[in-house]
Amino acid sequence: WMYLYRAVDSEGNTIDFYLSKTRDYKAAKCFFKKALRSLHVSKPRVITVDKNPAYPIAIGELKNEKKMPVGIQIRQVKYLNNIVEQDHRFIKKRVRPMLGLKSFHTATSIISGIEAMHIIKKRQLASRNQAVQNQVKIIHQLFGLAA
Repeated sequence: WMYLYRAVDSEGNTIDFYLSKTRDYKAAKCFFKKALRSLHVSKPRVITVDKNPAYPIAIGELKNEKKMPVGIQIRQVKYLNNIVEQDHRFIKKRVRPMLGLKSFHTATSIISGIEAMHIIKKRQLASRNQAVQNQVKIIHQLFGLAA
């Protein structure tokens, strides 16, 4: 069993994703740190999460470590998370016929590829007015090819 954390902005653009073997505060903290480090992300006004009790703990630790900007509102409401859930459907659509993923390494590779192709399909790369070199760099980052 594996857990996929996903960050999506209010327009439905994928910000970042993180695959974890656990769904605890450590995994949530790693995901938030990774998503907030993304180069193309401006400071969020609101972060909407589901009712997982690990999120407030992870967010509290990040605020104490000064790794989360001050003034971000956290909404922990089950039904306001629909943008992420709707965007998550395309992964389920691809993985379900495969009858799941057998190893963590395989899951990481396949989900990275699915996410990269979905970002391209949503035209997120073109919408940022980036040069071809930057688009190639982002593809390499998505697939874990860049250092």
